[in-house]
Amino acid sequence: MSAGDVEKAIRPETILITLMHANNEVGSIQPIDAVAAIARRRGIAIHTDAAQSVGKISTDVAVLGVDLLSIAGHKLYAPKGVGALYVRRGVQLERLMDGAGQEGGKRPGTENVLEIVGLGKACEIARRDLAANAAHMRQTRDALENGLRTRIPQIKINGHPEHRLPNTLSISVRGVDAGDLLAEMGRYVAASAGAACHSGEVRISHVLNAMRVRPEWARGTLRFSTGRMTTQADIAKAVDVIWGAVERVRNRRQG
Repeated sequence: MSAGDVEKAIRPETILITLMHANNEVGSIQPIDAVAAIARRRGIAIHTDAAQSVGKISTDVAVLGVDLLSIAGHKLYAPKGVGALYVRRGVQLERLMDGAGQEGGKRPGTENVLEIVGLGKACEIARRDLAANAAHMRQTRDALENGLRTRIPQIKINGHPEHRLPNTLSISVRGVDAGDLLAEMGRYVAASAGAACHSGEVRISHVLNAMRVRPEWARGTLRFSTGRMTTQADIAKAVDVIWGAVERVRNRRQG
């Protein structure tokens, strides 16, 4: 996606532009600052979903130029079930629910103080260790990518080769179904599929469709993520497991 594509999509009645800071399937980072500049010129508010990017790349709201930015705690090692919305000073939002005055008057109900404190501490740690964590995730992600490229023929990487999250790897294996690969990997490697199979029908994700990934590749798409605790030994094991799964699925098809 380019900022120009967003500008072309603006209509006279547009009051809000909302974009993911980084795509959750392939990790591509969007040009939020350029889109924000367009939004400011047109008098349109801009929101970005930074759930995938906070704790992995810089998400300075002043640099991005956004009016609103949302985060999910579990994506940066905070407790699951807590999140936050940044609102630029001067931006007025309507209440989500009517009632008491909690959450700045936007959402009534007793605040979960324990998880809020947990989110705050997780953000503090993420900011402190951002460069080191990003470098570690990139090293392990690249090791996984290189290992799979070496072992598995007919494999391709989805997403921007450079402007992507340091921890995210989307691969497509030609001629196999991702569901079969997930079943073969079992409990050893966790991944998500880029296509879902329901009653014999394969549904390819809207992201892969928008990227015009050919069906014979899209059906075999898997997304992997590395993290702060991922080791090179974990990566070596994962490469073995994934390669073995591909070999078994392909051999069944050929047999």
